[in-house]
Amino acid sequence: MTTYISMLRGINVSGHNLIKMDALRKLYENLGFQNVKTYVQSGNVVFTGNDIDVNESEQIISQKIEKDFGYEVPVIVLTQDKLKQIIDDNPFLKDQNKDIAFLHVTFLSSQPGHYDPKVIEDKKQNEEEISFSDNAVYLYCPNGYGRTKLTNNFLEAKLKVEATTRNWKTTTELFKIAQQTILPYETTN
Repeated sequence: MTTYISMLRGINVSGHNLIKMDALRKLYENLGFQNVKTYVQSGNVVFTGNDIDVNESEQIISQKIEKDFGYEVPVIVLTQDKLKQIIDDNPFLKDQNKDIAFLHVTFLSSQPGHYDPKVIEDKKQNEEEISFSDNAVYLYCPNGYGRTKLTNNFLEAKLKVEATTRNWKTTTELFKIAQQTILPYETTN
């Protein structure tokens, strides 16, 4: 059994693509996943499964959401270890002058092919910073994510991959929930 984190893009935003979290948990359970937990209303799900193929599970979950709710929703699934790596690799954590309230991570569905980082960096506004990795784009938006031009849609268009963005608090909370997930073969003292 492995612990996974999935992030759905574009649900429960401005009254669109509404899915209640209890219905989402039930959908995951109906797919055979276990220990299903959701975090906030924006489609963050922690669950366990038997060494599933991450890409295949993204497709299965997305297809089931479309079948059950009628929405085409991109889904990104990570293992707990992959999420830990993305968290540990955040270059902005090394700068203690940065307020973590302004950190965001754009999770990528796959490694982008060829893209021009300068075109993306040219969109940065006052004091914003951006850093790229194979699986994520790290953003520091001291004026607020709502004001940046480095939006999820912009990054998807320039990198030509599906993506979903989470603030740092949500990112680290998902990891904490994943760490607390007790797999069936584990025991507690």
